[in-house]
Parts: sequence; structure tokens; C-alpha cells
Amino acid sequence: MPYIVNHIHLKSADPERTARWFCDAFNMTIESDIVRPVGDRFIRTMTEGGLAINISSERSGETLGPADDNAHYGLEHFGFDTDDLELDIARLVALGAVLKEGPVVSPAGGKVGFIGVPGGIRIELIQRAPA
Repeated sequence: MPYIVNHIHLKSADPERTARWFCDAFNMTIESDIVRPVGDRFIRTMTEGGLAINISSERSGETLGPADDNAHYGLEHFGFDTDDLELDIARLVALGAVLKEGPVVSPAGGKVGFIGVPGGIRIELIQRAPA
């Protein structure tokens, strides 16, 4: 059986704000929004490609460390493909993202850029090299 990514789970001090930002930025939908028995608000969003991104607050009695949208050890970022890196960076910055790095052009012609988004989350945008 192949291993397939089931979901990405993000923690946010304001899950609704973070979820709505992702929906506006990446045309995602909110599939559910509940408070679980463990005390956290849990919002399940879905990408157009079928990947669930879960966004929740802290659980009852849980103390979380600060978010960090800079390069760091551990889960550092996740990426979204784009057809126009510069256009998407400008669009996402207008929605409240912060440009962290890029655009960086590879020798083959592909481009990447990194943004920080609400919730202290780091995202890479990837524009593949022309074929």
C-alpha cells in the first residue's frame, strides 16, 4: 500500500481567521467547524486537489509555543504550485501575507518564493520551469 498524505494539521491562536485566509488565498473550502471534546476549535478545510488542511486552536490545558514563519527545524513549510509566482506573491501579500524570500530563479528556469501567513505559517510557492 502506498503512503499518501492524509492531511496537514496547523495550530492557530485564531483558527477561523487562519482558515478563512487559506480559503480566500487558495480557493479552499471549509468542510467542518466544530469544538471537539478535547476543547479545541477544529476546522477542516479542503484544497481543490483534495488535500485536507486541518486548523485548530489549543486543546484544554494545552500550552503551545509561539508560531514561527521563519526557516527552522521541524516541519518548516509546505508548498503550493503556481502558474505565476510574482502575481500570486502580490495577491497573497495584499491578503496579508509577508514576503519572506524570493522569487528565487533556478538554473533550469523554475522559481520559488516563501511567504509568512496568518497563524505564523511558512508557505513555499513553486512555479515550475517552462517545458
